[in-house]
Amino acid sequence: MIKVLMVCLGNICRSPLAHGILESKLDNNLFKVDSAGTSNYHTDKLPDKRSIAVARKNGLDITNQRARQFMVEDFETFDYIYVMDKSNFEHVVKMARNVKDISKIKLILNEIKPNQDLEVPDPYYDGDSGFNAVFKMLDKACNVIAIRLKKGNFLLH
Repeated sequence: MIKVLMVCLGNICRSPLAHGILESKLDNNLFKVDSAGTSNYHTDKLPDKRSIAVARKNGLDITNQRARQFMVEDFETFDYIYVMDKSNFEHVVKMARNVKDISKIKLILNEIKPNQDLEVPDPYYDGDSGFNAVFKMLDKACNVIAIRLKKGNFLLH
């Protein structure tokens, strides 16, 4: 089973959306998708109500998710770790134990705009339009990720 982890700051806005979107595109008998945050601000909380609403508007239910903090053990559990922005990237890299761990970490938007190191903006302080824009970005990136995973075009570490 291939395991993918989505990571943002609080694990209530961006990473739960990415988690739900990618999970909806994959067979859960072959793939496991989860999400986490680099902070512990919202541990055990539901995703932000605006993330839940935009997911629902797009046919997804993410209310089974609960926020958790990224842990060093996640490097052993997950094959791929997608982060939403450079701050998340740096935080997760600092927790890495070795080069193998670092090789698992990727900025998610590099899947649709390779090597541009674009960031998924944090919509927490934005209105609904910010959440809609983030959903669209993540949906595009997750389409690419899902296609590659299904075709086996990713090398496992």
